[in-house]
Amino acid sequence: MENSNIKRKALGKGLEELFNSEPIDYTKVEEKIIEETPKEEIKNIPLKDLRSNPYQPRKVFDEQKLEELAASIKEHGVFQPIIAKKSIKGYDIIAGERRVKASLLAGLEEIPTIIKDFTDTEMMEIALLENLQREDLTAIEEANAYKNLLENLKITQEELATRLGKSRSYITNTIGLLNLPIETQNLINEKKISMGHAKVLSKLDNAYQIKELTDKIITEGLSVRALEDITGENTEYERRNKVHKKEKTENPYKYIEEVLNDHLGTKVKIKTNKIEITFTNTNDLNRLLEIMHLDN
Repeated sequence: MENSNIKRKALGKGLEELFNSEPIDYTKVEEKIIEETPKEEIKNIPLKDLRSNPYQPRKVFDEQKLEELAASIKEHGVFQPIIAKKSIKGYDIIAGERRVKASLLAGLEEIPTIIKDFTDTEMMEIALLENLQREDLTAIEEANAYKNLLENLKITQEELATRLGKSRSYITNTIGLLNLPIETQNLINEKKISMGHAKVLSKLDNAYQIKELTDKIITEGLSVRALEDITGENTEYERRNKVHKKEKTENPYKYIEEVLNDHLGTKVKIKTNKIEITFTNTNDLNRLLEIMHLDN
């Protein structure tokens, strides 16, 4: 209990909120950390002294977006300091790696930095949460991020879903992608296979059949709907054990809620003739509007 209290004290008020709010809005937490840091404590650190967070879940950065950010930094400078930890040689980036990469592209030599002392576990949690809410992680990177958060925070999928403003089924389905053969996972990371295709494939249990269908998706341009038809329950394709059907509840809209939860990737509640859709921040709202084709 004492170790837990020490850890919470080390995290500070901003990160205390990060792990207790429901759902989490990382952007507000980072803003709070910056607001609570006196200006004289924000140092200009040489970019050459910074190294990537070893727990960074993102392996591939969108080059076009980095170029756009670099152009903005070249014209206006870096608006928001990064967060880093002093290491044996230089500093480890905790949050703000895109700003560091874009600043290097912009030809800068230094970047405003808030130096904080975090444990390795805290560094991983922060990096994962920043990327989950600020970046378009690939489905596999996202799945690994959820898996690592579950293991390190020692929480259930339900609790994680609540903290991230996602539905439990979305978390479960995403983590299920890690059951796919590594070759298929690599194709998902390379965005040659969509999340829709990946979700259908992850319901299958035979690695050979998955690889065979993966080839069809690539070579024949198989649509998600066509893939669903091919792998339907009344076919020769081996499916993973299904979860037992839930017993009937008093909520007549439960099934519709679950369908919307899965489709939108967030919590949806239907009650008293109202539909409540949860979102964490502006980026998440835009994601929902895009799914519902209301982003024009």
